[in-house]
Amino acid sequence: MNMKHGNREASRGRSQARRARAETTERPQRALERRASGDGPSAERERLIAEAAYFRAQARGFVPGRELEDWLQAEAEVDRRLSRS
Repeated sequence: MNMKHGNREASRGRSQARRARAETTERPQRALERRASGDGPSAERERLIAEAAYFRAQARGFVPGRELEDWLQAEAEVDRRLSRS
């Protein structure tokens, strides 16, 4: 493999990684906005909470010891958004 081909592959990989990061940070917001009204099924609510808690942990670098705080804050955020829908 020549250098030009290798550089193109690396650049393509970085572009795909950037797109994936952008999509994952938008996903919880879009999921919440799609909810029409009410709490919805408990499994869907729990999935939304888990996703929001994950992104909270990611934002703080996954430092251990604050998992419960992440979950409780995510739960309050999801419930607040679902009640507005």
